[in-house]
Amino acid sequence: MHLFVGAALAPIVAGCERIAPFIVSDETVEQLGLETWARLRQQMPVSQDARAQRQVAAVAKRLLVAAGEDPNRWETQVFAEPQANAFVLPGRRIGVLEGMLRIARTEGQLAAVIGHEIGHLQAEHSRERVSAETLRQWGLQLISFLLQINEVAFAREIAALLGVGVEFGLVRPYGRAQELEADRLGLLMMAKAGYDPREAVELWRRMDRQGGGIPAILSTHPAPQDRIEAIRAMIPEAIKAAKA
Repeated sequence: MHLFVGAALAPIVAGCERIAPFIVSDETVEQLGLETWARLRQQMPVSQDARAQRQVAAVAKRLLVAAGEDPNRWETQVFAEPQANAFVLPGRRIGVLEGMLRIARTEGQLAAVIGHEIGHLQAEHSRERVSAETLRQWGLQLISFLLQINEVAFAREIAALLGVGVEFGLVRPYGRAQELEADRLGLLMMAKAGYDPREAVELWRRMDRQGGGIPAILSTHPAPQDRIEAIRAMIPEAIKAAKA
């Protein structure tokens, strides 16, 4: 019985990051992105700061052109929320919260934020995330079924515990690699768009001072200092690519 459960879980754990992109279609993820955007538009007030709206739109346009995208097919919006956050959704939607503009004080720093988020989309991280969650749900349902049909004691409790294990051992660790990949793509993009990629270092210094830092072991994001060092190491490649 234990071997059967292990065999059922093994294909989900092994190589999930490579399998996941083929589980959910681009069309499905784009539709989810558009639905999420519609809900956000209903829940968050749009910023009335015309200057902020123009600045974000202008920076996004330069980055999108550098990424080979048609800016006219994208929608960009600043939301009147105090959190320091920004996001890019499948379906070509860019959102920046006003709180981020109090940290990203220059256009270069703002380009680092938006470029990073566009990088996530370029690398299909949203698709990976949705696919990985789909695999996780399939796996937990199968494990729960196998436990129950074999009348294993505390079947539901065991399945729930496995859910925690999969959550922290399978899905979340991918986040760090994805974040660093998005950092690299964002640096290349902002350098090609004419921004100084070294602005990304100052952005993350400011983020660290503002947020106080997050323990690396408890977060899917790299620790701030680790991230700064990784970005520093990526900058020469970005500068070289911009000159090519």
